[in-house]
Amino acid sequence: MTRRRTHRISTITLNTGRGARATNHPYPARTPVLALDFGAVSLLVTTSAGDLVTASDVEFARQLAHEADQFARSVESKFTVPANESDQGKAA
Repeated sequence: MTRRRTHRISTITLNTGRGARATNHPYPARTPVLALDFGAVSLLVTTSAGDLVTASDVEFARQLAHEADQFARSVESKFTVPANESDQGKAA
């Protein structure tokens, strides 16, 4: 997938946290849908056509998977267990 040469005109920030969820919805008779839910806001990622997968769709899906993996690794590296939660684990 080549980079777009247009400039962004808007950005939407959706914060993770309680209620944030990512779900893949595979369908037998159509292409899959990736749902990203952020409380009352849902973002659906679909292929360019509901019944056909193109090479660009496959390339984007792979790029999305790679970037999601990198995002997860970055988040995990910054995660620290709050002191009160780590103390509970030691009491058992």
